[in-house]
Amino acid sequence: MSKQGFLLEHNRLAPVNLQVSTVMLSRFRVEKPSLFKGNDWPIEKLRRPLLLWLTSLSEGERESMNS
Repeated sequence: MSKQGFLLEHNRLAPVNLQVSTVMLSRFRVEKPSLFKGNDWPIEKLRRPLLLWLTSLSEGERESMNS
């Protein structure tokens, strides 16, 4: 799955407070490189770690990535 496909599917499944932007996904990839092989974004492998990462961020950190 592409990054854009992952973004669309994750945001379709997630509540509003846990939706992400492409900037947030890019930062997630930089912070968690061991989860990635190539350019694939497998939803079944990455969604749970993404949710854990998102919930560990402060509201300010999330807002700064979306501004």
